[in-house]
Amino acid sequence: MLKIIYFIKSEKANSNNECPIYAKISYQGKSITMSSGKYVTKDRWHFTRNLRGSLKIQKEKVIKASLDSLAMLFETKFNLLLKNNSTINLNEIKSDILGKNKIKTKSKIGIIEVFEIHNLDFEKKVKHGERSPASLQKYDRAKDLIKLFLLKKYKIDNIAVEKITGAFIHNLESFLKYESEYKGRVGIKNNSVVKYFKTFKTVCNFGIKLDLIVKNPFSKYDGKLQVKDAVYLTQEELDKIEEKVFRVERLDKVKDIFLFSCYTGYAPIDAQSLTPENLIKGNDGDLWIITDRIKTGIRANVPVLPATHRIIEKYRGKQETLIPKLSNQKMNAYLKEIADLCGITKRLTYYVARHSFATTVTLGNGIRLENVSAMMGHSNIKQTQHYAKVLDSNVLNDMQKLKFKYK
Repeated sequence: MLKIIYFIKSEKANSNNECPIYAKISYQGKSITMSSGKYVTKDRWHFTRNLRGSLKIQKEKVIKASLDSLAMLFETKFNLLLKNNSTINLNEIKSDILGKNKIKTKSKIGIIEVFEIHNLDFEKKVKHGERSPASLQKYDRAKDLIKLFLLKKYKIDNIAVEKITGAFIHNLESFLKYESEYKGRVGIKNNSVVKYFKTFKTVCNFGIKLDLIVKNPFSKYDGKLQVKDAVYLTQEELDKIEEKVFRVERLDKVKDIFLFSCYTGYAPIDAQSLTPENLIKGNDGDLWIITDRIKTGIRANVPVLPATHRIIEKYRGKQETLIPKLSNQKMNAYLKEIADLCGITKRLTYYVARHSFATTVTLGNGIRLENVSAMMGHSNIKQTQHYAKVLDSNVLNDMQKLKFKYK
C-alpha cells in the first residue's frame, strides 16, 4: 500500500524562519523523499497539526491544497502503473512529476478511469466541506451515463480518451437526448444534456491538469443552453403567502423556510446549512448573513431584512441551524399544497424562492444588477442578467423617464 507522509526540515529554515515541507513516500518497504516546494514556520506546522487541523490563514489553506494535489498526482500515476501491471519505481514517478522523464504505460487511460480519479479527489473535498454532496452525485451520474452509452452502443466498458472522436460525441449527445432511461423517463432535456457535457469537459480538464491526458475531446461539443424565463412570485403573490395563517405545523414551517430563501436568495443547500455563526453585525449595527456558497465556494453576503429576522428569531435555539431542515422533495410537495391554499397557479418549488429574491425582492425594487449578482453568489453577472430581462416593471420605469425627457 502506498503511503505519503509530509514533514518539515527545520534545519533548512530560510531567512523568514520558514521550513521546507517534504513528502516521504513509501511502498513495500522502500521509500523516497520529495520536496513539495512549500514552506511554513515550525510553530505553525505544529500548531495546525501538520496542516491537518482547522486552517484559518489563507496562505496555509493554499499550501494544504498544494500538498493534497501533489499526493493525488503521485497516487494517480502510481495507480496507473499498478493497473497496467507495470514495474513500480518510486523514483521514476518522482522524476515524471518533476518533468525529468516520461513514464511509458502499456495502454492509454480510459475516460471511466479519469472519472474515477476525479470523483475520488472530489469526494475528499466533499468530506472537508469544500464542495457539496449534490455536486459529487452529479459527477457520479455523469460517469454512469457514459458507461451506459459505451455498453449499449459499442458493447465495451471503457474507451481511451484519445479515441473519443467527433462522431462519438455526436452519438453520445443523441443517446442522452433520445434514448437514455432514468426512473421510467426516456430522454434528457437539452439544457440538462448541455450541463452533462460541461461536466464531461470539467473531468477531462482535471485529467489534463494531472498529466493523464493531453487533449480534451469534449472541447468539440458546441451545444447551447436554451434560456428560459425563471418562475418567480410577484409581490402580490409573496404577500398572499406571508399573510396566510397555517394551523398545520408542517405547512407553517415550510412557509417560513420558503420565505427565508425569498428574502435572502440562498439556494436550498446553502439556506439550510446556515448557523448563528453566519450572522454578523456590521459597523452600522445592521445584521448580515456571511457565508460561502457550497456549490461554487463564492462568498455571498446578504443583509438581514425584517422578514428574515422575524423567521430567525422564531426558530432561534430550536435547532443548530438558523432555520429548520427539510428535504427538497418534501419541501416541493408541501409547497404545492401551499400554492393551492393561497390561490397561486404557478408551479411552486423551493428554487422559486431564489428566483423571487432576484426579481421581485431586489431587481424589482431598484437594487443594482451587480449587487444582486454578489448577494446571490454568482460567478459572473451574466448569470444574473436573465432575471432582469423578465421584469417589465423595470422597462416601464425606464421608459417613463424617457417619456418625461422628450416632453
